[in-house]
Amino acid sequence: MAESPEEVAVLVQRVVKDIRNAFQRNPHIDEIGLIPCPEARYNRSPIVLVENKLGVESWCVKFLLPYVHNKLLLYKQRKQWLNKDELIDITCTLLLLNPDFTTAWNVRKELILSGTLNPLKDLHLGKLALTKFPKSPETWIHRRWVLQQLIQENSLPSLATKGNLGAAPVERIHRLVQEEMNVCSEAAGRYPSNYNAWSHRIWVLQHLAKLTVKVLLDELSSTKYWVSMHVSDHSGFHYRQFLLNSLIGRTVTDSNVLVNEQNPNLQKEKESAGTEAACAEEQSVDLPRRLEEEMELCTELIDNYPGHETLWCHRRCVFYLQQHLSNKFPLLSAVVSSADSSDETLNNSHHSPATSHMAQAMDVDGLSESSSKQGYTQETKRLKRAPMQDSLGPEMEYQFIDKVLSTCRDVDQARFATAYRKWLVKFLSQ
Repeated sequence: MAESPEEVAVLVQRVVKDIRNAFQRNPHIDEIGLIPCPEARYNRSPIVLVENKLGVESWCVKFLLPYVHNKLLLYKQRKQWLNKDELIDITCTLLLLNPDFTTAWNVRKELILSGTLNPLKDLHLGKLALTKFPKSPETWIHRRWVLQQLIQENSLPSLATKGNLGAAPVERIHRLVQEEMNVCSEAAGRYPSNYNAWSHRIWVLQHLAKLTVKVLLDELSSTKYWVSMHVSDHSGFHYRQFLLNSLIGRTVTDSNVLVNEQNPNLQKEKESAGTEAACAEEQSVDLPRRLEEEMELCTELIDNYPGHETLWCHRRCVFYLQQHLSNKFPLLSAVVSSADSSDETLNNSHHSPATSHMAQAMDVDGLSESSSKQGYTQETKRLKRAPMQDSLGPEMEYQFIDKVLSTCRDVDQARFATAYRKWLVKFLSQ
């Protein structure tokens, strides 16, 4: 085993070279890990590549990590010169072992901006680092920066402009969104309540997918099984709450924009076709049914997995959204602002469109005769019917609570049900 500084330098240089050669032999490496090995038993490289898995024998880390760390710091202090290839190799080795080293990511940012480093390689490096350190905040931050650079360079145009794009750009961004979703799912599965992974997933929806209704519905469907298998992970259920809130905010704002844009003197057929497409998309979402299905999921999980507070917290949110759709409460302002962040025309308004829409909905029954003749639509019909459906929601919730309290034997389950009843009483009395 190496002892002197010269021997350590030779060892580390060989290991860094072996890591670079491993990526050259197999660019599809999808996981990295440490191989428990207290000391070097054979005269061979500590880098092991088996199929798509890269392993590093643990004995060399105590030599490798301090050496590359110190070498990078000397470069930043301008005490030692490193060429671009050396910088790429050293930062790659360092980040695979310690992805929260901000300086290394910053050096790679400089290499990307100079055109020396392909940003897609950094996405792959970050994906590998997350297999070993799934909660690494610096890795998620750098990943968002790389994606933002691609968006600014128009390398990956957003889904919102798909009408002006060929098939290839749309397919690329669809694949990128799906790849990011897979990375987030794997990281969330490796580390419980991985807030960083779910936050990144929300960021991807906002900045890449632009909160399009189709993507929101796909995400709502694809994460249903995941949360069913992780009933104590609040981050996963919070993500579903974001999806439901965004669906409501998106469809409500889309409806308002369509009403405001209705003009018999449209100048372009293209604008008319886009309006009709948006209207068809908005009408295809049955929000009450979606919330009802989410409430049924809560009921099923609470019955099958008693004693998990996360499920009861999620039920509160779903019930609130149901009451919002019946025009009893406004949509949460924070959610509306996040849902509208991708639409510049909506950001310029002084009041939230969803909030103004809810305010109008509350006054539907008091409309004057003149105003009702001008603006009486299918939406107002639905809003006027809402109070008739309102009484069934709380009554069914009380029945569900009584059923849980009368049949459950779990102490925590009874405590959560009782707390939910108290919240329900207080909430409905407001």
